[in-house]
Amino acid sequence: MSQNLKKMLSYYKPYRVIFWADMFFAMLSAGVALVIPLVIRYVTYTLVYEETAVILQQIKVIAVILLAMVAVDCYSKFFISNYGHVMGAKIEYNMRAEIFEHFQKLSFTFYDNQKVGQLMSRITTDLFDITELMHHGPENIILSVIKIAGAFVILVNISPMLALAAFAVLPFMFAYAYWLNGKMRRAFRQNRVKIAEINAQIEDNLSGIRVVKSFANEEIEKEKFGLGNAGFLSAKKNSYHYMGSFQAGLGAFTTLIQVNVILAGTLLIVNGSIDVSDLVTFVLYISVFTDPVRTLIDFTEQFQNGYSGFERFCEIMSIEPDIKDSEDAAELRDVKGDISFENVSFQYEENAEQVLSHINLNVPAGAYMALVGSSGAGKSTLCSLIPRFYDVTEGAVKIDGKDVRGLTLKSLRDHIGIVQQDVYLFVGTVYDNILYGRPDATREEVTWAAKNANAHEFIMSLPKGYDTDIGQRGIKLSGGQKQRLSIARVFLKNPPILIFDEATSALDNESEKVVQDSLEKLAKNRTTFVIAHRLSTIKNAERILVLTENGIEEEGTHEELLGKGGIYEKLYSMQFHK
Repeated sequence: MSQNLKKMLSYYKPYRVIFWADMFFAMLSAGVALVIPLVIRYVTYTLVYEETAVILQQIKVIAVILLAMVAVDCYSKFFISNYGHVMGAKIEYNMRAEIFEHFQKLSFTFYDNQKVGQLMSRITTDLFDITELMHHGPENIILSVIKIAGAFVILVNISPMLALAAFAVLPFMFAYAYWLNGKMRRAFRQNRVKIAEINAQIEDNLSGIRVVKSFANEEIEKEKFGLGNAGFLSAKKNSYHYMGSFQAGLGAFTTLIQVNVILAGTLLIVNGSIDVSDLVTFVLYISVFTDPVRTLIDFTEQFQNGYSGFERFCEIMSIEPDIKDSEDAAELRDVKGDISFENVSFQYEENAEQVLSHINLNVPAGAYMALVGSSGAGKSTLCSLIPRFYDVTEGAVKIDGKDVRGLTLKSLRDHIGIVQQDVYLFVGTVYDNILYGRPDATREEVTWAAKNANAHEFIMSLPKGYDTDIGQRGIKLSGGQKQRLSIARVFLKNPPILIFDEATSALDNESEKVVQDSLEKLAKNRTTFVIAHRLSTIKNAERILVLTENGIEEEGTHEELLGKGGIYEKLYSMQFHK
């Protein structure tokens, strides 16, 4: 916990000036709260017994002093509320930028085991509560400490016996608070988990809303959400149970302090130890004393909320990306495109079954290599090792003789273009999505890339041409149109190495032909890997590899493999002689 708190405090560093100004105005506000009862004591204890003329003269001075104090307190609270909140927002901005940047570094292995909605919760809900704590926490503490300490000194000076009666309750109050604190922390942490689960469920439902509606399964989705929502409500009830116990208990203790003071004060007045004005002042200061205690009660709830969020923030930030640049990583330059797999084995997780086992393969620069085989044979996995989306378990993948693990990730991936079956297009325009391939490209270069991808004609038929908004994930476009935009994106990138991962398998025959023409044009003079489901698309491949669970079972040209009468011939027959 101390390590996490130390890290949390480090976020104040860039805003030291605002932070200390915030603390200064918090102290001023606390000082005003302490002085006003003293003025009341002076009026009731001394001034009321003076001559009328003296009273009228001094009351003017007192009025000016009180108005000045009100003005100081007003500006202090404005500064705390305004600039303090801005400081909190800036800290939230920095933390959100930090966690987002960290998300970008984490590898596919991490995302394979995560839900997008839960990650969204880490970057939104959690951070809001963290920054609320980081803004209000220090000022609440300093306000409370100054008020409590100041009230304590004044109360002891007024009457040590009354002070003893008031503070006799405090040890029991603090013991009660400590006992419930741990329970509240666990309860609020469980709330975070449940909120993240609900966010994941909502994200999953909205992303698949078309599937939901096509199966008319809205009621089933409502039931699934209802279960998650019920879990959240249960967790909330649990945390509110402890919070209610905490607030009610401490509220009772603060009331008990006042009861003790009134009872003890009555006895002391009877004994002549104090007079009525002392008791009145003391009761006023008890209010000054108990208010910050209530503030600390609220702060405890805020702390539990914020700190549980910060723990989850630290959990994510502590995850080291398993794919990252080595200390002596070199830039990949002047790429020819020779790729070799040397005794490569791979498994996704420890103790899991191997997906690839002792693969040896040499692909010369400019070669057109096709990979076929049954689902699960490792075709996509093999290609994912080239851009280091995953690292080999054994062996090495090399480009131009250089182990990809010794290259910087950016320079490696800058030289590889990937066209997938499941095209992802970002919210925005056609132009924005093609430009993603090379953000510094000119409009003429974007148009050139679209023409080469056979996309220019359909783009110009859209309402606003290249400036047409395509909706979430390109929902306003057909499958073939989306695929051609993804090809245009890679054309613009202009990489020497290409990977086509079943890029045409989801298209109709007409769209497939147009896209296939675009892919053939793109593949010219580049080292190309084609993962194919439809064998008709790879007849012209220079070399075809047939992958099975045992590795590379067959290789050769289309004609050679048909002549062997092996696995490839059976796959081909299944597709074309049904």
